[in-house]
Amino acid sequence: MEKDYSQWLMEKRAEKCVENLKRHGFDAHACSDGKVAGNVVADLTRGFETFGIGGSDTVRSLGIAEELKRQGETVHDHWQPGLTPEQIMAIRLAQGRCDCFLCSANGISMTGEIVNVDGIGNRTSAMAFGPKKVIIVAGMNKVTEDLASAVARVRQVAGPMRARSLSMETPCAKTGICSDCNVPQRICNITTILHRRPMLTDMSVVLVNASLGF
Repeated sequence: MEKDYSQWLMEKRAEKCVENLKRHGFDAHACSDGKVAGNVVADLTRGFETFGIGGSDTVRSLGIAEELKRQGETVHDHWQPGLTPEQIMAIRLAQGRCDCFLCSANGISMTGEIVNVDGIGNRTSAMAFGPKKVIIVAGMNKVTEDLASAVARVRQVAGPMRARSLSMETPCAKTGICSDCNVPQRICNITTILHRRPMLTDMSVVLVNASLGF
């Protein structure tokens, strides 16, 4: 029964978050699980020809990138193995001019704001302007009470875990605690807050009632 109550609570939080995201101009969806989310994303991606994939474990965990590639779509994915630094840079640039960009978020507030922090900036740039369509997929583990707690989540949760997963030489990757460092491999260099949907960007948010990504 405890699990059922937990799922119920996340559903109610997702409903409130979707309500406020819509109020802020975002096309928002609440999905009961990854399969449902995958179907929603599939509908949202129809009609586009080129796709960019941000460095998102969430998008990859749902098999979205692989499905697009299986369908023969052009997918700009800088996580492909065997790429040279020059190729990776070219792909990152292409992500900002593709038809549809897929990524996740570091924090989403129940009040309807979306917080992202990047080390390089290709993801945050592509999210705000360039692609015709942006789809943000996020697990309910990334939803917090308000904007302040969404920003705090990056420092306290997302940043340390992400740095650890990438084997970065940062203090947080060793201690699990943000020290606002100045090391070369720091991944928290750029912070963007989508208070409302950007004027010229068609943007959808797909919330999944599961714990996904960092």
